[in-house]
Amino acid sequence: MATGTQKRDYSLHGPESVRAVERGLAGADWYASPIPRAKMKELMKRKNGPAIRDTLILFCAIGCAGYLAFLSWGTWWAVPAFLLYGILYATPGDSRWHECGHGTAFKTPWMNEVIYHIFSFMVLRSATPWRWSHARHHSDTYIVGRDPEILLQRPPIIKILWMEILHLYGGPIELKRFLLHAVGKIEKQEQAYIPPSEYRKVFIEAWVYMLIILGTIGACIYTGSLLPAMFVVLPTFYGPVLMLMFGISQHLGLYEDVLDHRLNTRTVYVNPIFRFLYWNMNYHIEHHMFPMVPYHALPKLHQEMKGDTPEPSPSLYAALKEVFVALRKQKKDPSYVIVRQLPPTARPYKYGLDYQPPIRSDIS
Repeated sequence: MATGTQKRDYSLHGPESVRAVERGLAGADWYASPIPRAKMKELMKRKNGPAIRDTLILFCAIGCAGYLAFLSWGTWWAVPAFLLYGILYATPGDSRWHECGHGTAFKTPWMNEVIYHIFSFMVLRSATPWRWSHARHHSDTYIVGRDPEILLQRPPIIKILWMEILHLYGGPIELKRFLLHAVGKIEKQEQAYIPPSEYRKVFIEAWVYMLIILGTIGACIYTGSLLPAMFVVLPTFYGPVLMLMFGISQHLGLYEDVLDHRLNTRTVYVNPIFRFLYWNMNYHIEHHMFPMVPYHALPKLHQEMKGDTPEPSPSLYAALKEVFVALRKQKKDPSYVIVRQLPPTARPYKYGLDYQPPIRSDIS
């Protein structure tokens, strides 16, 4: 673990990446809660029905919100109307991109692919690079030097989170990658997880994305109005606040460099509306431990695992409060972590092969 104010190298080509391999943390065997084989087979069963239903409801909601926003354009009512549209555009865009990327939302593969590509663009994430990035995130969750999706390095730079309220940190990075991919280049960081055989797909996707973006800009110029961009591209920047809150709650404040998702991942209880928008990804320990279980079965999986996992955060507010307290402490002591108390029925935590306890941690 990091000590004092030592700053580690989070890049995928630095000494921490080599160290993770040497310590047996790269592509390692992770702890899995004991679930009867028959029950797991039942939970992993894929269906088209729930995802088709939820997708139709979501597109209807986005359409209605968009119509209200269109009618309100030019008035102060446009502010809440477009905020609603942006939240419905970006937040479910993130969860739908995520679940369809796993190929578990629908039983029919092409349905997963279609929705995956639609929502990849909606949240401005290159489809193929992010598919491979997320695969690495699951195989090496919050392993420093291996996981490309660590939200904040330690000591944390809180300004990044404030910038991400309007996607002003990650958004420009993705747009830069689109441009690089469009001219046939792959970032060094991306080369660590994207196979060369996939590069052609990356370049084609970048051209499609750039054509849509340029078409939107052209529509704005032709109409003399920002309105076309308010419906396409810009919602990713003005609508991600709820998506960001969900993302913050997933891993921050917990362990790095361990082999047990109960130590580095957080499950949070949220209301039914949030669960719909987030596609049950609030059951995040469950999802990381068993990523092939579809989103609609995660509540049942949660019930099966309750005796082997720490008590979930009781609300999104409680989770965010815990995160920001931890981040404030990590500014001074990057090794600070939160350790959740396991129930008496749980198996012990699996820290790793050469685990050394941090200087200080809180047990809740």
